Amino acid sequence: MIDHNEFQKRFGIFYRSQIMKEMVEVIHQVAPTDITVLLYGESGVGKELLARAIHGLSPRANKKMISVNCGAIPEGIIESELFGHQKGAFTGAVETRKGYFELADGGTLFLDEIGELPLPLQVKFLRVLETKEVLRLGAETVIKVDVRFITATNKNLADEVAKKRFREDLYYRLRTVMIEIPPLRKRKEEIPILVGKFITDFCERNNIPQVEITQDALNFLMDYNWPGNVRELKNSIESAIALNKKGILTVEDFKKILVLTSSGDGQKFLPIHLNKSVESAEREFIYRALFEIKKDLMEIKDFLINRQHKIEDIIPEVTLSEPASIREAEKEAIKSALIKTNFDKKKAAELLGISLRTLYRKIKEFNLESD
Repeated sequence: MIDHNEFQKRFGIFYRSQIMKEMVEVIHQVAPTDITVLLYGESGVGKELLARAIHGLSPRANKKMISVNCGAIPEGIIESELFGHQKGAFTGAVETRKGYFELADGGTLFLDEIGELPLPLQVKFLRVLETKEVLRLGAETVIKVDVRFITATNKNLADEVAKKRFREDLYYRLRTVMIEIPPLRKRKEEIPILVGKFITDFCERNNIPQVEITQDALNFLMDYNWPGNVRELKNSIESAIALNKKGILTVEDFKKILVLTSSGDGQKFLPIHLNKSVESAEREFIYRALFEIKKDLMEIKDFLINRQHKIEDIIPEVTLSEPASIREAEKEAIKSALIKTNFDKKKAAELLGISLRTLYRKIKEFNLESD
């Protein structure tokens, strides 16, 4: 019999829905084996947390688990990062270096965004899965590795196979055991417990008094569609607390943060329900981030004006032309996110709710390298 309370405390995964309980039961079944697991779910559902749970319940729990985001590694160096290289294998290879396959020897390697793995590398990865042998770049002999592989994706790999963007043989090898993680909108009964957890964690971590939340605000969060899933919920709670001045979170606190739209009949602030492609969803996240950044800057501006300082002396002003095109909004959001994070691209990508690879592509597309 699975002790769900113990599982939640141990791995920080909080749930109460039957669909999640059934998924955790599957995790307990596959964890003790070395079978390859594919975690499938939308961005923000908690795939890495579940990968760590699988590792933690396995015989390899006392060994290390290495997490690699395949979408965050530039295509030109991903083979070297995964397989390693010998000294002199290519220009700049001044020393021999182990790749992630070797570094995870004896433990677990979690490959997130496996759908982003370039096609030429997919056949090489398939060979590693089958033989547990790695050939470094520039090497002549293979190296045996003992690694348990867990992979994850937010893409429908069957569709990717049909579009010739993912190898069919690798797809069937990875989906030996596929665990589909339900989006938050399909398990909304967990929102109250997650909200309570995120509020408590944020207040304790920042050493501030415990913040309360009204029932209306909780109902509002229950009605929202959560395109960014648990990650979006966590970020929204933390943003609301950081900007709150009364110690009680209300509906208005979240109306300022979440992606909202008008129904056209006079009713405003209805949660938007996204049913779009990944690219379109990323644009929606970027557009939301732009307004969030502008809101933050306006708060700072009001604060400084009250103290007779000029906002321009502290941070550049972000403006939105009316009407602004989505493309202009994307560029402005990316520039603002880079400025806000001191050009830390990883943090900027997290702020925008997009992958690091997408951010690099957008920076190149908008010619922001020299900005």
